[in-house]
Amino acid sequence: MATEHSDPLTLEVVGLIGTVVARYYEEYDHAAAEHSLTGAQARVLALLSIRPMPMRRIAQKLKCEPSNVTGIVDRLETRGLVERRPDPSDRRVKLAAPTEKGRQTARQLRDGLNFAREPLADLSVEERTVLRDLLRRMLGDDAEE
Repeated sequence: MATEHSDPLTLEVVGLIGTVVARYYEEYDHAAAEHSLTGAQARVLALLSIRPMPMRRIAQKLKCEPSNVTGIVDRLETRGLVERRPDPSDRRVKLAAPTEKGRQTARQLRDGLNFAREPLADLSVEERTVLRDLLRRMLGDDAEE
């Protein structure tokens, strides 16, 4: 007897999610390469374009080690895409923040990602809302930030 986690529908959904993720990363890496960035650098830049944050928070969001984030931010800073500045609420903490050039690059990266945008355009607002809500539910509290 199949369990809840190995029934054919669940396995198909897991496979489809895997395919979506793989295609997203492939397109993201391609778009990043057009700006001479790695996929990881582009993801950090995109995250910072939402709001500046400390390296530890970036690492939490990207599920990686803070030392990796420090190296990525160093390289983005060298390119003039990111700067470090004191956190106004705690001057001991440094925030990574996009420069104007970094915000422009992040915007160009976002505009260059058509993979999800085109199929999503075929869904109604209601369908996109349901999809968003289901994905948020699957991901838990982290998805809304």
